[in-house]
Amino acid sequence: MRYYIVDAFTNRPFGGNPAGVVLLGQDGAFPSDELMLHIAAELRYSETAFVRQDGPAEFTVRYFTPRAEVDLCGHATIATFGTLAHEGIVTDGTLCVNHTLAGNLQVLAGNRVMMQMAQPMVIDKTIDTERLHRIMAGEQVTRWPNLPIEIVSTGLPDIIMPVADVDDLQALRPDMDALAQLSQQLEVTGVHAVALTTDGFTGHVRNFGPLYGVPEESATGTANAALTHWLQRRGRVRLGEECRFVQGEAMGRPSVVATSLRRDGTIWVGGTCCIVAHGSLLE
Repeated sequence: MRYYIVDAFTNRPFGGNPAGVVLLGQDGAFPSDELMLHIAAELRYSETAFVRQDGPAEFTVRYFTPRAEVDLCGHATIATFGTLAHEGIVTDGTLCVNHTLAGNLQVLAGNRVMMQMAQPMVIDKTIDTERLHRIMAGEQVTRWPNLPIEIVSTGLPDIIMPVADVDDLQALRPDMDALAQLSQQLEVTGVHAVALTTDGFTGHVRNFGPLYGVPEESATGTANAALTHWLQRRGRVRLGEECRFVQGEAMGRPSVVATSLRRDGTIWVGGTCCIVAHGSLLE
């Protein structure tokens, strides 16, 4: 099995969000779940994608954190289809089908990857706002915007939590054990915090998922797609418009995640990626 270490949502090495990509080849069988978990834990990235080619432009991708399999991962998808184009398995601009546990999704492969996300859903669960704010900020943040907190999924459910501005966003210091417990209770991946801005970007964001062994991620496609739907519900983005989110600043790995709310109502997430290493896994 060939493996790659790929930085997604960036055009330079050591930026963006790193992911592992393991290519199994055409009609290659997936290893056991136990082995894929071991490989994901060995590579130590928030997600590793295992890729089987089913046809010229058709692939099945499974995503593993160091602790568990997840239905979908945005930045690992960017890394996967950027790698497939780099290796000549598909040509730049090929529209591919990505079979995932979240559904069959379209991906435009190439130097810039755009991927269709799962149909957005708002999950109706009661959130204790005071508890959430206390977990996320303690005494660091004392003001909060008058905007709703919602659980939204475009493949993975995240709590969308607005903050007042970028300073308050950077001041967040989550209690990771308490956040993991809350995430388990609400059956969510984690919290996606956003400060809406007018600095040329739609907003600056941070994403926290300690339940899955990911204290913070520097770029998350699924969560920013969910945020785009949240913004649509607020009337802040309309059909045919695009958003740009800055993420990873607090980690020293700034990323730019683009989302597109297409006129058919689907949400696509895109960005570039950079391969920083590759090799062979010894079985």
